[in-house]
Parts: sequence; structure tokens; C-alpha cells
Amino acid sequence: MPELPEVEHLRRSLGPHILGARVTSAALHRPDICTHAAPGTPASRALLAGECISATRRLGKQLAIMTPSGRTLCIHLGMSGQLLVNPRTPAGGLTHVHASWELAHPSGTVVRLLFRDPRRFGGLWTFPRADLLDAHWAHIGPDALAITGEHLHRHEGARARPIKSALLDQALLAGVGNIYADEALFRAGLAPQRSGRTLTPDNWHALAATLRTLLAEAVEAGGTTLRDYRDADGRTGNAGAAHAVYGRAGHPCLRCGTTLETAMISQRTTVWCQQCQR
Repeated sequence: MPELPEVEHLRRSLGPHILGARVTSAALHRPDICTHAAPGTPASRALLAGECISATRRLGKQLAIMTPSGRTLCIHLGMSGQLLVNPRTPAGGLTHVHASWELAHPSGTVVRLLFRDPRRFGGLWTFPRADLLDAHWAHIGPDALAITGEHLHRHEGARARPIKSALLDQALLAGVGNIYADEALFRAGLAPQRSGRTLTPDNWHALAATLRTLLAEAVEAGGTTLRDYRDADGRTGNAGAAHAVYGRAGHPCLRCGTTLETAMISQRTTVWCQQCQR
């Protein structure tokens, strides 16, 4: 599933194509992937037809496209979602295209934007006002790119659940999934099974700083492509080249040579080094 770095890199790659552009047409090809906050609004109107794109926002793994009128489109990529600009493959040649747009860019070019999601775990939400997006995001924790040790310690420091489970909790912090939880815990030297109440305030501060650095590096590397993830221009991400533990169970630790361990934590495959992560 695309995590914070993938969605943030997608947002940045999408900006030059859509900011300032006017949506000349919009079509919903699979209605069940879209939730309308204003029932009865025509799908094309709900999907911003006739509007100009003024900004994009992101919180955690969700991306929003904003307009001056307040109409907003929120996108969750799920497991396999993609937002593609002017794909080389004709629209008829791409499968699982659930929504499409045409935009008139200020440069005079026509931009074709497609949302496709083969596994259909993602989706679209439309809002007639920007404040409804804030309400939609109210249950999500602070963005992991700005997470602090104080926040983690205050909300998790007395809990018994494994720290890996805490990092996956989107209500605690938004944007971290299985990949970057494993990588952050390895960098911070923390075993994923440790409970929050065994961590010191210094541990929490170090973990928060590690998360911010790791995620920022992954954004700059274009995110991680395991299978489906592409940015708006169809490019894969290169962050996977720096993974130290994720996907490497049974291989030697890159730091100490110890064979990496694996177990299921919160129903997610977890990989760690028992020597480096005490």
C-alpha cells in the first residue's frame, strides 16, 4: 500500500500538471468507488467539472485537490491506486480506470488525468466545501512528517501494545505503514515487539526524529514501488534501494550480519534484527 512518501511524491509530481488548470470534463466510470458528501449532485460536478484547481493537500496517505469555490476531491490510493497524467497507453487500453478528467492548463495544453485501482481498496470522496474535508480527516492523527516525540510519548507512553502496532495506528500518526514502520524501528534500534511503556522519553524523541528523516528521504527518492505505485508521470520510486530490513527476512543484517527475524505483529509481516534492535 502506498504510504506517506509515495502519496507526497505523487502530490508533488501532480502539481505542475494541474495547478491553475480548469477541469473541462470529468467522468465517473465506476460509481461504487466514489462517496459524495452532497447526494444528488451530478458526478461530473462533484468531480470538479467547471472548477479551477488552486491547491493540493495531503494528510498521511490521503490526497486532496482543492478549488477556489471550496469544492474538494479527496483520493485514497488503497493498495493499488494510481493517478496518472497523460498516460502513454490510450485510455481504452488501460484496465480498471474508475474516473477520468480533462483539464485545460494555463500553458494551453490539454491534460488527461486518470484514476485507476485494480484491487479497488482505494476510493474517491467529494465535498462541496473545504471544511468537510477537515471533518473527514478529523479522526486521523498528525502527519508523520511533522511528528514529535512529545506527541508519541503522551499518547503511547503508558500503553502495552507493541511499538510496531502503534506506528501503524493512523489515529496516532498519519502516513506510516508496514514498510516505513520496520525501517524506522531498525534505524532507531528498537525491537518491534517492545511496548510503549518500556520506552523512555529519549527513545520517543529519537524515534520521532528518525521517522521524520526517513520519510523525507523516501519522498526525495520518489517513494517505494513494490508493484503498482507510480507517480503522476508514470515513474517508479527508488526508495526501496535503501531498505535495510523490509522484505529481507532471512537475509543477513546489513549492519551486523545477523540473520533477520520475522513475525506477524498486528497481522502484518514484521522484519527486524535481534542484535541491532534490543
